[in-house]
Formats: sequence, C-alpha cells, structure tokens
Amino acid sequence: MRVYLDYNATTPVDPSVFSAMTPYFAGNFGNAGSIHSAGQRARSAVDAARESVAALLGAKPGEIVFTSGGTEADNLAMFGLVGAVQDAASKRHVITTAIEHHAVLNACEELERRGVDVSYVPVNPSGVVHPEDIRRALRPETLLITVMHANNELGTVQPIEEIGRVAWEANVYFHCDAVQSAGKLPLDVESLGVDLLSISAHKIYGPKGVGALYVRSGTPIEPLFRGGHAERDRRPGTENVPGIVGLGEAAKLAAQKMAGDAGRIGALRDRFEEAVCRLVPSARVNGDPSRRVWNTASLTFPAAGSEALVIALDLQGIECSTGAACSSGAVEPSHVLKAIGLSDSDARSTVRFSLGRFTTDAEIDEAIRVLPGVVERLRALSPHSVSEVSAQ
Repeated sequence: MRVYLDYNATTPVDPSVFSAMTPYFAGNFGNAGSIHSAGQRARSAVDAARESVAALLGAKPGEIVFTSGGTEADNLAMFGLVGAVQDAASKRHVITTAIEHHAVLNACEELERRGVDVSYVPVNPSGVVHPEDIRRALRPETLLITVMHANNELGTVQPIEEIGRVAWEANVYFHCDAVQSAGKLPLDVESLGVDLLSISAHKIYGPKGVGALYVRSGTPIEPLFRGGHAERDRRPGTENVPGIVGLGEAAKLAAQKMAGDAGRIGALRDRFEEAVCRLVPSARVNGDPSRRVWNTASLTFPAAGSEALVIALDLQGIECSTGAACSSGAVEPSHVLKAIGLSDSDARSTVRFSLGRFTTDAEIDEAIRVLPGVVERLRALSPHSVSEVSAQ
C-alpha cells in the first residue's frame, strides 16, 4: 500500500476539476483575448472561474488576478506594490515574520538589495506572531505588512484579523499568503482586513501552474511583466484557460467540502498524532495545538534524522516530507523550526505529515503501523541516544 501524506506540498487533481478542465485543451481551445466565438467561449469560462475564486475569498470578481501560482502571486503583491507607490522614496519599509514561505522571504531579500528596509518579526515557540510585535515594528515609512495565514511546515494559524486591524489603524497595506489556508479555513478578505491575498490551485486539488492574487479595489499594483492588456493590465500574457478553469472548479469544491473535510481529516490527523506520540518514545508535536490547520502534523523524532526517515518511510510505502517542498535538498535546518526554538539536531529530526481529501482510515492505520519500527531502526544506527539528543 502506498500512503501519500504530503498534501501540503501538492494535492492530486480532484476528478471534478479534471473533468471541468478537459474541454479547454481541445474543443474549446480559444484564446480568451480573441473576439470571435471560440475566444468568447474561453472568456466566459475565465469569467466564471474568476467569480468562483472571488466567492471563496469573499471578494469581487474584478479584484482577482490570475497568476502562475502562489509564488508569482506573492511576488506580484510585494514588488507590484513597492513599484507602484508614488511616494516610494519615503515609503521604503516592509514588515514580515521569521517563518514565511521562501516566496516571501526571498522576495524580501531582493527588496533589501533594492534599498527597502525589512523587519523580520519573531514568533513564539508555538509558531505564532503577536500582533503587538507587528505594531511595535511599524515606522512612519512602513509601506507593507506581509504575514502568511497558515504555516506550511507547522500548520500554525496567524491572527490575521488582529494584524489587519493594526495595518488599518496605521494606514499600511497588508498582504497575506493564504496558500496553505485556502480550502481549509474560511477566507473573507473583508473580515481579515487584507489588501492583497495569494492562493495556489495545486494546494486545493487543482492543477499546478496557476494561482490567483486578490487585489483590493484601489490598491496600486505595478505589473511584473510587460506585454498585452490581460488581467486588466496587471498580469500580461495569454491566459491559461484550462488551468484557470481548474482553479475555479477547485475553489467551488473547496467552498462545498471545507466543513466536511475539516471534521473527517482533522479526526484522522489527531488520531495519527496521538498514536505516534504513544508508540514512539520522545516523539513530540510542533506548533500551537489550538491554532493549527486540521491536516498538518509536524513531528520531531530525536536521534532519527529526518532525511533518512523520509527515505526509509518511502521505501515502506509512506510518503511524507522534511518540511517545505521548495526547500528540498537544503543543507541548513528549516528556518521555521529554528524560529520556534528547535535545536539544529531536533530541526534535522523533524518530519511533516499532511493529510488530505483522499486520505483514508486504512492509510493512517498503515502509517501508524510502519512509523515506530522505522524510527527505532534509525535510532539504533544513530551515534547519539534519544536521551542524549533530548538533553542538548
């Protein structure tokens, strides 16, 4: 039995999404920018998808910009805003957190190279940032706050509504990377108080290579690329009609299935964590137990190296991750795990299991059966005992 427990890295395309996309590869292949009938059929499909995405976010269709994914959406939000603000000379400060996805952190590094100051606000040992720490980081020249909704490694959920109020009171733009919360948590851009919000199709059972950025009406955005007038001049290029249709269908399904998925998958995740912590000595769960998305389990297994553990589990049919898929092969321990206070040793002994819509009870039973033995074998090969590593 193969057991896929890496839904935070990517999800399988839902059969309904695949069916919705299929006609737009051949029969309805028109360019959505063309004025003839084939083009107008494609345009109608794109418009319908835009409405579905807007409905998932509590936004207006005209506030949705389709992109190639979450990374482009994050970059468009950050570079687009900084590039568009007229008084950029006086507004040259961005606030973010220490545990953001690299799509945000690496964009911040580039902004710093371009002369923008960036403040990296720390999180507590549970992986949650305090809104007052965001407030204390504000300066007169602050232009943007960017904070993710749910962390991709820990699953911890940030107090976005409270941070939104901080941003509103300071008259500062607020961007939220919601790639890992879309489809798992209700999203309403008005309640959250965000001006910009990023999502990605392949995290919600849609295709890879398409995402969206919510841009509140009136928020200035300079396009990253130069070309035609697609996406109301905010993202030039021929629209990926099949992908956009897939994102629209995935958004529609997410709205319909969210509550049911939360109850069923959350119960599976909790059962998995309880069993593993009971059966594996010294195993522990990372993240805030009361502020986590319901599908994510970050578990530390002292004295069992995470890369070796992931490989050994894969050989036994269990597919999971050391953390962010975008960081695979990185030599340094996870910046997220370091930010919550884990030692290098524990950070390198942590594995992420993420469940999804197609995870079954039998698969969780199999993972619970296999995992303790694999950890025990790896610990037997470790030069350090569990007690030695835990005491460091």
